[in-house]
Amino acid sequence: MSGPQCCENPPALNSGSGSGHVEKLGGLDAYVSGSPDSKLCVLLISDVFGYEAPNLRALADKVAASGFYVVVPDYFYGDPYDPSNQERSITVWIKDHGAQDKGFEDTKPVLEAIKSKGITGIGAAGMCWGAKVVVELSKQELIQAAVLMHPSFVTVDDIKSGKVPIAILGAEIDNMSPPALLKQFEEILASKPEVNSYVKIHPKVSHGWTVRYSTDDAEAVKAAEEAHKEMLDWFVTYVK
Repeated sequence: MSGPQCCENPPALNSGSGSGHVEKLGGLDAYVSGSPDSKLCVLLISDVFGYEAPNLRALADKVAASGFYVVVPDYFYGDPYDPSNQERSITVWIKDHGAQDKGFEDTKPVLEAIKSKGITGIGAAGMCWGAKVVVELSKQELIQAAVLMHPSFVTVDDIKSGKVPIAILGAEIDNMSPPALLKQFEEILASKPEVNSYVKIHPKVSHGWTVRYSTDDAEAVKAAEEAHKEMLDWFVTYVK
């Protein structure tokens, strides 16, 4: 199931972090940032540590500053994975939350709520756990563009079935989606000219590097920001 890399470097969760606010969207609490007058939205789907992670909310604020309305739903209903709870392994936690299938279903009413605000273009980025949800949204063309960041559980068949422009940002040091698997993804996407794609294996970084980094580590921040820019560029290009 889920490997230890998915649980490394847990963030100190902070419900008050970020310049946005929390509101109900489609039945879920969601961190929301950016102008409600924007016609374009980016959905950020978290890893197992959930929507209160400060680095994730900072990323949401950064994307919002570029003109997007950004939504970060709480798929775990106030129950993100807690590695300090020795009696509840990551495997048990994932079973409790219905894996990513439930996340996909939970997203549908969120998307409807977003559209009801007058938003016409939606992109989605998923980190680790969230990447699988984004792939499912891509298969159904419920979004206009997809970004997967150090994905977990994403398969070759998933990539074959995607229908919207997709960028995959992977890590050189990653047991969940190792470079060899990402190369397979790249080959599949290269054979699908109807789907615009971009695959990059970032050197010298580990699974989770885009959101689970120390803000005191200049090199880690630089590596994360490079991926953030690639993600944002993708949405600027394909979410219209």
